[in-house]
Amino acid sequence: MKSVLLHIHDDLGMESRLQAACDIARATGAHIHCVQVTPVPGMVGADIYGGAGLAPAIIEDLRKADEKLRARIEEQVRREGVSWDWRQLDDEIVRGLLSASILSDLIVVTLPQRARGQFNDPLPIAADLALSGAVPVMAVPQSARSVMVTGRALVAWNGSQEASAALRAAVPLLKLAQEVHVVTVEEAGRYPFPETGAPEYLARHGIGTQLHTWPQDGRPAEDALMAAIGVLKPDWMVMGAYGHSRLRQFVFGGVTRTILHEARVPVLLAH
Repeated sequence: MKSVLLHIHDDLGMESRLQAACDIARATGAHIHCVQVTPVPGMVGADIYGGAGLAPAIIEDLRKADEKLRARIEEQVRREGVSWDWRQLDDEIVRGLLSASILSDLIVVTLPQRARGQFNDPLPIAADLALSGAVPVMAVPQSARSVMVTGRALVAWNGSQEASAALRAAVPLLKLAQEVHVVTVEEAGRYPFPETGAPEYLARHGIGTQLHTWPQDGRPAEDALMAAIGVLKPDWMVMGAYGHSRLRQFVFGGVTRTILHEARVPVLLAH
């Protein structure tokens, strides 16, 4: 994992995802691509009721705010001692990040801690990026101060294509983890997979694991997985991104949605 894309945006999650990207870069020797996307075309195109005269002033304000943020973030990144560069795009946020990520190994974004109600709340874009792109996403809780990839990792495993994609994408980071716990929740008839499939795959990559089969006990699978997280207390985790498209929005399935909203640990997602 040698190329990490960091979403640059002036919000309450900027500091946490900056530190997460730097932690990952230092642990892996990766280069950070700082990508700042200004949604100018969308703002101009939406102004169809006689307010077009305001667009230049709005755009100018956006430019000034972005330049101020860039100066601040560049100063911080220089002090982190990592390799980095900067790219600024005018585009819709998700589309811009996806287009900039084609040669990245990981995208780092924020997991908001509540529904967006203020201008400086982080954008809820982890779902769109994970479900519509080909690059894994590290979704970092807004309150996080670091991502300790060398600590304890948890892999949520159910034999699905999504879980397999996430597992393969996470191998470079799992190699760095001190402990790797593979957790499978007992779901009768869900997937005809061997529980040992993931540990065997990781063993071929030189990664030792501990396998846990967590009883469902009449609970939804997401509640059983939350119980496992509570007991094992991982520093970060890996799971497939499950969801479906509805018009232009991507909606996570129940398990993924619950983990992102309640687990409060960094999650590597892939679809």
